[in-house]
Amino acid sequence: MKIYFAADHAGFELKNALIEYVRTLGHEAEDCGAFAFDKDDDYPHFIAAAAKKLSDDARSGVESRAIVLGASGQGEAIVANRFRGVRCALYYGAAGVQKDAGGTSLDMIASTREHNDSNALSLGARFIRESEAKEVVAAWLDRAFPGEERHVRRIKQIDSLT
Repeated sequence: MKIYFAADHAGFELKNALIEYVRTLGHEAEDCGAFAFDKDDDYPHFIAAAAKKLSDDARSGVESRAIVLGASGQGEAIVANRFRGVRCALYYGAAGVQKDAGGTSLDMIASTREHNDSNALSLGARFIRESEAKEVVAAWLDRAFPGEERHVRRIKQIDSLT
């Protein structure tokens, strides 16, 4: 599967490490920038480049994903989610044991795939170590969307908003 990557200066080093890592997992990686470290660069342009490619693929029925990185990942997720068909989840570190209202333990990365069919992942590079980022990326890439009717219905509702 093709994975688009993008980051500003805050995520630049981790982006480069993750590009190499996903290739070892057998995926094709495309770097959408930043292509050189610049402490004064701004993330919207880079993130938009990756999100646009992902959006185009989604509209064409091509399965791909995107991983975007920044200091917190917040702004990067906001930019990515502006593009039709992009469902970007945010991760900036494990929140500890998470349980729903019924007491069932949750795995947030798994939930983003199983419930929302997230096709983009935004990582807060200043909050996680490279080893944790690799674990999260591997789990996210490995998790399938089971396609339960209620989740498909909700995703269609989301997509109809734009």
